[in-house]
Parts: sequence; structure tokens; C-alpha cells
Amino acid sequence: MVSDSRKTASTSQTLSRGIRVLEVLADAQEPLSVDRIAERLEVHRSIAYRLIRTLEEHGLLTREPAGKYELGARLAALAAGIKHDLQAAALPELTAVANELGMTCFVAVMDREECVTLVSVEPRHAVASVAQRPGSRHPFTAGAPGRAILSQLPEEDRPADVQEVSDRGYADSHGEVIENLSSVAVPLPLRGHAPAALAVVYLSSARTPAELAERLKAAAKAVRDALGG
Repeated sequence: MVSDSRKTASTSQTLSRGIRVLEVLADAQEPLSVDRIAERLEVHRSIAYRLIRTLEEHGLLTREPAGKYELGARLAALAAGIKHDLQAAALPELTAVANELGMTCFVAVMDREECVTLVSVEPRHAVASVAQRPGSRHPFTAGAPGRAILSQLPEEDRPADVQEVSDRGYADSHGEVIENLSSVAVPLPLRGHAPAALAVVYLSSARTPAELAERLKAAAKAVRDALGG
């Protein structure tokens, strides 16, 4: 007879692997075959297939005509509930900034050791814009949004190299996350929320990072005001 502790461990491992399937597909940003998913999970194909079928039954994965799998629409419904008040308050400001500057504007939040895009808006009319998909993530140590978030930590927990961000009120980066892309981000401290950042990402701009930061600071203040400070 299998003990309760062994059953619990098996269930936990299955849940962990299921979550990893979602993470693998999110990172890939393209449909993947069962074999590719199994390879990335480092498990047998049969195990990967069982995980995929369960996720598909719940609408979290979708099978395309070619037989590969991609994230399902049900995930969007679940994601809409994450920090719903922040997303609702930020969306009008992100839209205004994106269209005014011709750049993708987004809110990034802290998720353990990574910086994760919560919500983003691409400019309506732009010759070329950069896609910044919700859920995309990178380490705090790379890119302007991560440093803008780190600058809000208590001084004893704050890395020394973000002191300049704290002093001037914004962070900027070029080619740290994706080659040739630049970003400017400002802190977005919110009562009742973990540290966040409001940022733009772009290929090139006639405006200086300081000028972009001023526009982002105004947007960040509007978001804070909408949430009551």
C-alpha cells in the first residue's frame, strides 16, 4: 500500500511538472510538439503527454491543426484576475503613453528573483514597435524595469548598483535583455502591492532617457492616484 506521504509527494511532483509545461510554452512563445515539451521537461514522452492532456481538458493548452500545443485562452481569463485593480488603473495610462511616445508601455512586477510583465500596450500608430507580452520575464539584474523595482527595496536589501536609480528616480538600459532594444523605467510604489515599475521599451528615440522618464513619472503618479495613493 502506498503511504500518504508518498502519495502527496507524487501529487506535488505532477503539479510541479504541469506548471513547468505552462512555463516552457510561455518561454518558447511558439507552439511545441509533445516530444519537444518532454525534452525540455526531461521526462518520458508518455509522462509529458498525460500532463498535456490534463491541461488541455482544463482549457490551459490548445492543440493546433499541426498537432503542436500552445497556451490556451483559459489562461488569459485567469491572468486577468491577477492584480486586477492595478491592471485596470494602469491600462488608460499605458495606452496614453504608448500612443504619445510611439513605444510599447508596460507595468512590471516582482516575482521572486525575476521581473515579470503584468500588462502592456503597444502604440496604435507606429512604424515599428516592440512586443512586450504579459508574462514575459527576466532576472532583476538585467534591464531597466528590474532595477526600478529593486530601487524600492529597503536600503539594507537594496543592491549598491541601484543607488543611482533611487537618486535620479529612473533606470535606463540598452541591449541588456534583448540586443538593440532600449528601456526606461520608473518606480511604481503602491500601497498593498509588491514593488512595481512602469516602463517603455523601444528601438530608438529622439527623446533622451531623462525626457522619457518624466513622462513615465507623470503616468506612474496617475496610476497611484487612481488606486488611492
